[in-house]
Amino acid sequence: MIRKIVTNIFSSIQLLFAGLWFVIRIILEYFGFISDGNDRTTGIKDLREEYKKANYK
Repeated sequence: MIRKIVTNIFSSIQLLFAGLWFVIRIILEYFGFISDGNDRTTGIKDLREEYKKANYK
């Protein structure tokens, strides 16, 4: 019984840290400190520049 409680607490702590790391990683990627190899922000900037060059109205 005690072993089950300790296992549940350990699993909860692991899940908490996994969630926190996920949020921190998203924030770091958003501000450009790290990259996942799929540089979405640069792609969006390039698309904006192409749109301005094409001069669509």
